[in-house]
Amino acid sequence: MIEDSIRVLRQAAKVSSNGEYKIEKTWCVIAGNAELIDKIAYKAIASHHSVKILFREHVILNEGKLDKKYDFIMLYGSSIVIDEFKNFSSQNGGAYVRILRKYLSDEPNLMVFIAPDNIIKKAVSLIEKSKVSFAILQDSQTTGFIDVDLNSEVKLPNFIKSALKPFYNVNEVVLSTILISVDKKEEIKKVQSIATSNRIFVIDFKDIVTEE
Repeated sequence: MIEDSIRVLRQAAKVSSNGEYKIEKTWCVIAGNAELIDKIAYKAIASHHSVKILFREHVILNEGKLDKKYDFIMLYGSSIVIDEFKNFSSQNGGAYVRILRKYLSDEPNLMVFIAPDNIIKKAVSLIEKSKVSFAILQDSQTTGFIDVDLNSEVKLPNFIKSALKPFYNVNEVVLSTILISVDKKEEIKKVQSIATSNRIFVIDFKDIVTEE
């Protein structure tokens, strides 16, 4: 255990010009149900400014008579603390991708996709068929339940909706978060168009990164 902690510290730190160790900062996206993301947000706020919340989103996908609900959050800060969030997310059924700083120089045109797993796979297939050159750098799926409710178009008393919920919540909705790199800048719009038309939330990383 002690050896593991030392290894994590060494991986997360780099030597500055004056010979001192400086903790490297990194980004991550965590997706799951609202309860999990509430806990992640609390941990970030309680991290004494080690990690900051860049943004959080609540998404509702309408499919027929059902609303599928999920949340996700994007964080930036100490890579050591971000690693702790990864473990917490994994233990609580969340999907997690980490955007390493080296990607900024090694990989072109980074984007993060968040959506139910079947939608992600369909979009990736369409992007591949459109002859776009891209790579999936990381992918992660939830193991916890995503909230599913009857939508407002279903005219039933609330107590009946509550009684029915266990039946339409039987099948777990798997949520996927993937980090992709598109080789050619001119193909980014095509990728974004395919993703958004399939109701995927897209984070274009060039809009996120700012110099400190």
